[in-house]
Amino acid sequence: MMSNLDESIGKILLELQKDDPDTFKKLMKRAQEENPELFEEDINNENKEIEEYNYKVDEYNKKIDEE
Repeated sequence: MMSNLDESIGKILLELQKDDPDTFKKLMKRAQEENPELFEEDINNENKEIEEYNYKVDEYNKKIDEE
């Protein structure tokens, strides 16, 4: 289970990914270079979760735009 800090950081990263994808990619690449062990396992699951989240965000944004 994630701590509140992890959750906050997660939300910030998701916002950054949406608002500034280039910076997000640089940040993640640097994190991966510095801590490769954090990225080796469950990368596919995380990517799937991120894709699902992005899809939900897109759907939500479409709904907002239509209103």
